[in-house]
Amino acid sequence: CTDTIFGALSKATVAMTDALAKVPDVEIDPEGTFKYILVRVKVKDGDVHKDIVRGTKSAEYHNHIFDKVSPALEALGMECKCLGGGKIEHNSQEKKLRVFGESTGFGKADHSVSAEKLKSAYSDYDISWSDDKK
Repeated sequence: CTDTIFGALSKATVAMTDALAKVPDVEIDPEGTFKYILVRVKVKDGDVHKDIVRGTKSAEYHNHIFDKVSPALEALGMECKCLGGGKIEHNSQEKKLRVFGESTGFGKADHSVSAEKLKSAYSDYDISWSDDKK
């Protein structure tokens, strides 16, 4: 009987890990300067997690991005925690991304982590980051 419980449990964990793997690392606007957040997404009741970058011009405040991202991922059985924020300057013409600034509400994200995530999605881009405010 115990094997059945653990078997079902591990199948659920594998399914959740697969669901987590399907969550895109990066979703940002295709152009402009906008707010972004770095979010840790974790499988509920599990140790498996990954960090994702989300950014959009439509967000007046950083928490607007989190308020949109979090419920969608929680519906998939994930837990979300905002690790901080800043701004991204996206120049698609020159293939450049610049990560900088901070979030008043969430604090400064680790821009080096965000830049690495961006590199995985925009491998042909010149990506830079700094702790400068502007």
